[in-house]
Amino acid sequence: MNLLKALATVGSMTFISRILGFVRDTLIARVFGAGIYTDAFFIAFKIPNLLRRLFAEGAFSQAFVPVLAEYKNRRGHDDTHILINHVATLLGLALFVVTLLGIIAAPWVVYLSAPGFHASPDKFQLTVDLLRIIFPYILFISLVSLAGGVLNTYSRFSVPALTPVLLNASFIVSALFFAPYFHPPVMVLAWAVLAGGVLQLAFQVPSLLKLGLVPRFSLNLHDEGVWRILKLMGPAVFGVSIAQLSLLINTIFASFLETGSVSWLYYADRLMEFPTGILGVALGTILLPSLSKSHSIGSHGEYSRLLDWGLRLTFLLALPSAVALAVLAVPLIATLFHYGQFTAHDLWMTRQALMAYSLGLLGLILVKVLAPGFYARQNIKTPVKIAIFTLLATQIMNLLFIWQLKHAGLALSIGLGACMNAGLLYYHLRRHEIYQPQPGWQPFLVKLTTAVGVMALVLWICGGEPDAWLHYKPLEKLWRLAWLVTIGIASYFGILWLLGLRLQEFMRRTAT
Repeated sequence: MNLLKALATVGSMTFISRILGFVRDTLIARVFGAGIYTDAFFIAFKIPNLLRRLFAEGAFSQAFVPVLAEYKNRRGHDDTHILINHVATLLGLALFVVTLLGIIAAPWVVYLSAPGFHASPDKFQLTVDLLRIIFPYILFISLVSLAGGVLNTYSRFSVPALTPVLLNASFIVSALFFAPYFHPPVMVLAWAVLAGGVLQLAFQVPSLLKLGLVPRFSLNLHDEGVWRILKLMGPAVFGVSIAQLSLLINTIFASFLETGSVSWLYYADRLMEFPTGILGVALGTILLPSLSKSHSIGSHGEYSRLLDWGLRLTFLLALPSAVALAVLAVPLIATLFHYGQFTAHDLWMTRQALMAYSLGLLGLILVKVLAPGFYARQNIKTPVKIAIFTLLATQIMNLLFIWQLKHAGLALSIGLGACMNAGLLYYHLRRHEIYQPQPGWQPFLVKLTTAVGVMALVLWICGGEPDAWLHYKPLEKLWRLAWLVTIGIASYFGILWLLGLRLQEFMRRTAT
């Protein structure tokens, strides 16, 4: 398997999803603005999203994929299918119970996650109503992630990468055509989330059929593989819970700030998730099965080289992305969100959050590459310990920054915490001799920083006055932004080419 080709496939599919995500958020910003309705929806959507990351993309996938890869490589198809049956059954039953409890306890969940809303009864009740509709999403999307973990382990990366498109399509169609039929109109977004979860699960079933690995109901609590996954999930749940707790605490802080703060952080976070999703998620998706295979067959040199490849690609693509987000904050926000109910004040407030977030982008993506270095070895305790320390440090920074920087201080603490997390993961990988840097890092970083500096200067000069972006027509903003992105990419990779960096250096193959 060509890893760079696989990364391009996953990245391109994720790119399509993120573009539709921006169309979705542009519609939400235009139709609903940044106020009571969007604050309520974003809080309601955030809660099952946190559980999704816990049950699906977080603790579950970290525990499931390495064990699944071991079964695939050592035990054969039939044993692997039996494991999938037992895991899917147990996961489905557990999530069904969680969903019922979430619907019943929605008022208490909202009160705990956004206590500041209690001062506004209408806002609080709206959030509760939205949450009750959205909560079943956790059941469907977690099963989607289980199916995606199976497909990724079998190197079928394109279908799981394309699956999130359906959620964004559900949002877009609902906001465009069905919002007027709901009261208040924001309720349509909750139903769009639920419909998106069902569509995503249905989309992956044909691919599982081709592999002969569609899960069947089979409850067996004595399965050795299931118990191994559960044992790995214990510390993983704790570790992922810490990361999600940090985000939840930020939401609690934001709920006490000026109305709109939750929405400004959301829109800034959406821009941050573009490079994080395309690069970070794509790299993590590809690396975890490949690292798990290398570990299962005892190829320690290949294990280290895979990590090195991932780290170099991260620096190559994440560093310029972070700088570009900061320099182009106003053009990006103005082009994507500054319409209808999204005011100039909302733009400047979102800009503050985005610039703060951009300082931590490299750390956020590095974590996606470094953490699989532990998960693939079925070592989850070390990342958990690091996560605990990071959580404490992040909350200290929250208390220090929020008084002067308000919502931007919350974004800054998340970014700096991610950089701290990445640094500690790297330190322990080196300390335990899991990762050994390959030759050539120093000249590589010199070329990179030179190219990033030139790109930043070009974007700053060509971007013009920020205030002017408030007055451009929509199409003018779009073509100006497209031109800036094009010239930024050309200047960055052009300088790298002149300095002797070639794409062939990142070509890498691994066994499927």
